[in-house]
Amino acid sequence: MRILATNDDGIRAEGLWTLASELSRIAEVVVVAPDRDHSGAGTSVTLRQPLRITRIESPVQAIPAYSVEGTPADSVILAINAILRGKNIDFVVSGVNEGPNLGDDVFISGTVGAALQGYLRGIRSIALSVAGSGALHFEVAARVARILVSSITMADLSHRLLLNINLPNLELRALKGIEVTRLGERKYPDGIESRYDAERDYYRIIRGNSEWHAPPGTDVWAIRQGLISLTPFPVAGAIESMTQWEFFQQLAIHVYHELLNEAKEV
Repeated sequence: MRILATNDDGIRAEGLWTLASELSRIAEVVVVAPDRDHSGAGTSVTLRQPLRITRIESPVQAIPAYSVEGTPADSVILAINAILRGKNIDFVVSGVNEGPNLGDDVFISGTVGAALQGYLRGIRSIALSVAGSGALHFEVAARVARILVSSITMADLSHRLLLNINLPNLELRALKGIEVTRLGERKYPDGIESRYDAERDYYRIIRGNSEWHAPPGTDVWAIRQGLISLTPFPVAGAIESMTQWEFFQQLAIHVYHELLNEAKEV
């Protein structure tokens, strides 16, 4: 099994390498990620500038790593069509992002945008984020990614899928469970700041405090309850005799059961 690991925080981000190291326990992992932070890049693809790939020294032994002078979406496109051209990719896993990707924010998320490029090419894809700042429990999210990949593989789910996973910033033993969720709604009171740099006027977009609409069953609500949020996006085709929602409910139960087992060993 081969996994493409990527992110939007940049090739040197701690979350990316915690993820890659954990996934290497069950698969061949190749890391291809932007050479710098591209948070908020969404699904942006570079069309009018050349893109360069640099193989870098990997901080994790036996995991090849490449940096891309481009966006998260560029990184996945180049990985599939250049670096790993002609090779099978079983999963694209994007993250672990520093901070949440919840509600309407998924539409500007570089983490989700990278995973989307895999999904659009028929590859099972997962985006992972930890809701918090400062000292984050990347290792817990990486465990979830490994268990998810193994569980989906065991279920023999060959259809493309896209999952957006958000975790509260908690230790493994403190997690309250996993909820299959839908997107919440988030509104930003955006403002504009005008400045002058001695040559011309320029502007900055300033985001104020966000306003959430987060009823039960949404990703934002789940995080507030100390739950892992698993938000599935549309899947192509039926999943055996079960409805898609039932499949993801069973997947969530299985993943949490495996997490509990591992928590006993910690």
